[in-house]
Amino acid sequence: MGGPSAERDVSLSSGKECAAALRAAGYAVVEIDAGPDLAERLKAEAPHVVFNALHGRWGEDGCVQGLLEWLRIPYTHSGVLSSALAMDKQKTKDVYRAAGLPTIDSVLADRAAIESRHVMPPPYVVKPYNEGSSVGVYIVTEAANGPPALAPDLPEVLMVETYAPGRELTASVLGDRALTVTDILTDGWYDYHAKYAEGGSRHVLPADVPADIFDACLDYALRAHEALGCRGLSRTDFRWDEARGLDGLVLLETNTQPGMTPTSLSPEQAAHVGIGFPALMTWMVEDASCNR
Repeated sequence: MGGPSAERDVSLSSGKECAAALRAAGYAVVEIDAGPDLAERLKAEAPHVVFNALHGRWGEDGCVQGLLEWLRIPYTHSGVLSSALAMDKQKTKDVYRAAGLPTIDSVLADRAAIESRHVMPPPYVVKPYNEGSSVGVYIVTEAANGPPALAPDLPEVLMVETYAPGRELTASVLGDRALTVTDILTDGWYDYHAKYAEGGSRHVLPADVPADIFDACLDYALRAHEALGCRGLSRTDFRWDEARGLDGLVLLETNTQPGMTPTSLSPEQAAHVGIGFPALMTWMVEDASCNR
């Protein structure tokens, strides 16, 4: 857990929750804050299984998965290739399109171009293409006077994506089963604060949407999980424009390591279908392997 990514704090919170649940389920657990000495720490501990509670770069993009494959330590969640694909939002969209899944237009552009002109007609969204948790996201509205002024710590290349209006829906997949659909309600947009602060968002579970939309979310989430080659637990996020019916439902991204904090969506969805948190942790540990 932890690690050096922009999502370090979320990962520490996830890790503590997972460790507590694993201990409650009867496992002996060692908590490791992933740093430059991670390989040495893993060799010294010689664990039977690594529960990967890292989020963001290095922990969710295939890097630590490659290390665990090299050390031949079974681990949870997705493998090297699927983790790398899903972390790269542009490549994820390519996989979606190849699988016949609806998504939205986007391009990669350097920050100089993004700050000098509208790379695409507003409204659009600017964000890193390889981070999660809504880190570094800018929404440019139709009323914007000009392109956005970006924070200096953002990467040189960013994703510019057509703004998809509507409701925020999400569906988790566990193994080969899509669990349920949550409707995420916020006062504004689903930013970092809304995701992780107490009371930052309200989760309607199961989502109060028409049956065809609910079923499509489950179907699309499972197909995205399979097309990306995911293993264990994943969560796919959607936007749904009610005015357009099923045509208004699009996939945004797939998370190969969804959050496991007290306000996280996937544990809530598992609990809704009868899988409590310790049972979810147990399932994931028993599912762990190499060559994922």
